[in-house]
Amino acid sequence: MDMILQTLPQVLVDGLTLGAVYAVVAIGYTMVYGILEFINFAHGEIFMTGAFVGTAALLTMNSAGWLNGLPAGLAYFLILATAMLATGMLGIGIERVAYRPLRRAPKLISLISAIGVSFLLQDIVRFIADIRTGNFIVTGISLYGDNLKLGVSSLWSGFDDAFLKTNTIIVVAVAVVLMMGLDFFVNRTKWGTAMRAVAQDRETASLMSINVNKVIALTFFIGSALGGGTGVLFAQQYGTIDPYIGFILGMKAFTAAVLGGIGNIRGAMFGGLFIGVLEMFSSANLSVMTGGALGGEYKDVVAFLILIAVLIFKPEGLFGKAVKEKV
Repeated sequence: MDMILQTLPQVLVDGLTLGAVYAVVAIGYTMVYGILEFINFAHGEIFMTGAFVGTAALLTMNSAGWLNGLPAGLAYFLILATAMLATGMLGIGIERVAYRPLRRAPKLISLISAIGVSFLLQDIVRFIADIRTGNFIVTGISLYGDNLKLGVSSLWSGFDDAFLKTNTIIVVAVAVVLMMGLDFFVNRTKWGTAMRAVAQDRETASLMSINVNKVIALTFFIGSALGGGTGVLFAQQYGTIDPYIGFILGMKAFTAAVLGGIGNIRGAMFGGLFIGVLEMFSSANLSVMTGGALGGEYKDVVAFLILIAVLIFKPEGLFGKAVKEKV
């Protein structure tokens, strides 16, 4: 118990950082589901693509000698904006080519299409990375890699001091801004009202002069841009990326969306933060809690056990509402 308390500050720092990433990616899942009622399983690969686009832009600026003359904050903004714009347009393209023609098809067909797009993006990014670098695993440049010490031991002697990168603060801050901005957009703007109307009843919304195709395209743009921007935050935080980082992270973000209530944006935010903290707590303390029987490598099992439990006992999620089918 003492060891668990000692590491708790570091667990919270790492968990909230990872949870912020999960939360923003989970929003992309829940936005698409809220309007089209299917899971865009290519969203994890859009996140991965954003990580590669941002890293490629940063490495290009460095090789051109621009980084020396640019403030780190401006460089961070440029790669973030580049990745968000690129993945936003990619999201629109995927919706137009892979999903819109199947909109009236059974949901299973759209799901298979999403899985196909997922594998396609993985292989395209791997192919390009292999050609450009000779290796599909890419190590980027950290713009804010300095370590800061949080003297929490002065608050209580049972705590160990926690350490975080300067970039950790940026990751959490940018993620919070993105989530708050999206929440404001959805609940306080004309386009946000249109998105909520389409989510409630697509046919009725179209009869009320709402351009459903534009609203759906905008949804994909926003969700994909958020996913791509989060990929940049991930690459800056953890340093090394590969074409397969989107799969397991996407599954955990999907778990977060289901936990909060699929289709509920604020629920997705909470679910992401909860899964992130739970994962870091499990990674640090599973060995201690099980007497060495289970190690930190089983942390992924805990997240998916949560998913199974939610699906069994509260399938609508913590913040979702049960919907009765009309007979």
